[in-house]
Amino acid sequence: MSARQKYAFIGLGNLGSNLAASLLRSGFSLIVYDPSPSAVEKLMALGAKPAASPAVAAAKAGNAITCLPSPKISEAVLSGPGGLLEGLPEGGTWIEMSTNGRDEIVHLAGLAAARGIQTLECPVTGGVHLAATGQITALVGGDAALYERHRKAIEAMCSRSFHMGPIGSGAIIKVITNMLAFIHLVAAGEALMLAKTGGLDLAQAYHAIVASSGNSFVHETESQLVLNGSYDIGFTMDLALKDLGFAMRMARQTGVPLDLAGRVNAIFEQGRAAYGGDAWSTSIVKLIEDAVGTQLRAPGFPARLEA
Repeated sequence: MSARQKYAFIGLGNLGSNLAASLLRSGFSLIVYDPSPSAVEKLMALGAKPAASPAVAAAKAGNAITCLPSPKISEAVLSGPGGLLEGLPEGGTWIEMSTNGRDEIVHLAGLAAARGIQTLECPVTGGVHLAATGQITALVGGDAALYERHRKAIEAMCSRSFHMGPIGSGAIIKVITNMLAFIHLVAAGEALMLAKTGGLDLAQAYHAIVASSGNSFVHETESQLVLNGSYDIGFTMDLALKDLGFAMRMARQTGVPLDLAGRVNAIFEQGRAAYGGDAWSTSIVKLIEDAVGTQLRAPGFPARLEA
């Protein structure tokens, strides 16, 4: 296969726009679609071509990549009016980079297969800031040969990729990693508040935790945004609860007791009620700030993360 296949790219939000930009910088041809004209224009400045609909983009490219906020939207973009299945040729590939539950991606891949379209799931993990420089990680599910066929494109967007098994496998591990991230975020907020109320310098406490056995990727990254006060992780409460919901459903289906994750899910429900579904997920730490009546702030931390 060509080292530089052409792709339609649908969904140019915080994450998708960065993934698409990485493909363009690596020499891939992209036909892009998004409801936001400004998002399309930014990619056009890097060499992308616009399309009037997902179907038109897919027909011009022959392969399609999506990065969308929910399974409902993914299904509409795939099989709704003007969707990918109206444009993708038989034998084409749909690469789904959105976060889905296992049941959702298996269902969607079935719809595509009925039209002769192969599906590769490729959710990513690591944060928008890593996607901006192509350093994010891909969690791939699907046929191994199909993964190899599109590996150059995946590697243009992601510095590491793990082929987890058949369709649905990527969704399972992505749900697990996000569940852990939200648990770590709540824990990091509680730890910083203990440091604050214990009279410690919060900047020094942050760095001491980074160098300790209690460190986590989430503490290293998202705690900085808490200490800055921006909370701007580029990921909302609604999205966090969507992903936690996938984990809780998996637990019910498999009989695995998720006591800790269940408690964190309840905390995020409380956070959404307090601050709204569009609030950044990192704002969950505001719950403990409000409860104690003090903010977690320290100088020298960024408002947004850089790779």
